[in-house]
Amino acid sequence: MSETITHTVLRVGDDILHPHPEQLTEAERRQVASLALLRLAAIEAGLLSADDPPPQDGVMSEAAADAIDQWLELSIQVPDPDEQACRRYHAAHRAKYSQGERVRARHILFAVTDGVDIQALRQRAEQVLIAVRADPDSFAEQARTQSNCPSGEQGGELGWLDAADCAPEFARELFGQDESQAHIGVLPRLVHSRFGLHVVEVQERIAGDMQPFDAVREAVAQTLRQQTFTTAVKQACSLLAARHEVEGADIDAAASPLLQ
Repeated sequence: MSETITHTVLRVGDDILHPHPEQLTEAERRQVASLALLRLAAIEAGLLSADDPPPQDGVMSEAAADAIDQWLELSIQVPDPDEQACRRYHAAHRAKYSQGERVRARHILFAVTDGVDIQALRQRAEQVLIAVRADPDSFAEQARTQSNCPSGEQGGELGWLDAADCAPEFARELFGQDESQAHIGVLPRLVHSRFGLHVVEVQERIAGDMQPFDAVREAVAQTLRQQTFTTAVKQACSLLAARHEVEGADIDAAASPLLQ
């Protein structure tokens, strides 16, 4: 379940990006390194001064963020998806375009607070996740003893929820899932939210009503545009990583860039 953290340095070019990369997951290290690569691309394109300060603790300057946005706009062209592609996506993701879906759930919250050791917190949350997946009957007791949420006193019970009841990042993990991902039971990975790390069990799920294609045509098209854009950005970062030495994050080389 948990990732093995082995990196002691997170660096792009000459810039050290984070003082404690061992506290970051591989995905977080990759994200920090990717942004640093895009910052270098903006400098090379003349969109950002070479005197711009390098990222501190993974955080870059406002000027760098603006320059990256400009670089992406100039470098990545995203075509509009055709209607056939949109209809296929709509048909394959019925739950995503349904209204009225509800779930009955419970959770165990590991709250992120000032000064908390994130790595130790994640490891503890992963251990509890493993425990309740192996023995779901222990969920209520684990919630009472481990959860930082007041619901822990009720075994973590959250009752019936719809997407509007949850923080968006929490709702994304519970609602609009394809059949293969619409889990009943303990979710197989931790849910990350603004409140911390959650071990979540979906006890019941009521499907919503499918919206017709014409009602969600633009939403579908925007989803496909975003997917294409995300792929292009990953490929751009892979190309940049071939020119700038990256240490502490695994950014694969791209074979077919979607760059102009």
